[in-house]
Amino acid sequence: VQLQASGGGLVQAGGSLRLSCAASRGTFSSYVMGWFRQAPGKEREFVASINEYGTPLYYATSVKGRFTISRDNAKNTVYLQMNSLKPEDTAVYYCAARRGYSSYFAEDYDYWGQGTLVTVSS
Repeated sequence: VQLQASGGGLVQAGGSLRLSCAASRGTFSSYVMGWFRQAPGKEREFVASINEYGTPLYYATSVKGRFTISRDNAKNTVYLQMNSLKPEDTAVYYCAARRGYSSYFAEDYDYWGQGTLVTVSS
């Protein structure tokens, strides 16, 4: 499967953005999907994951209650709605796909999008 993330941009603290990740060349509905992010000088970290059926599975503590992961299998797309954004949410956001169980660990995901930059100004 090939993944293409989009929707990043510059937003003020307290604002919202919705990221999208479109999949192609695969059976999207058979993949667990995850969102990760990587801030400058930091390691890539888990943000959220969702199972094949559209049930959100896990959220990072830092985003719980502010971010919502969802998917539309008919459109081969997974979303990350980000509300109440904070400067510390600034990062490149990546979508990823794997078959099987959900995971917090980046190394468990087999396919990655190219990343989309989110910058939150204070």
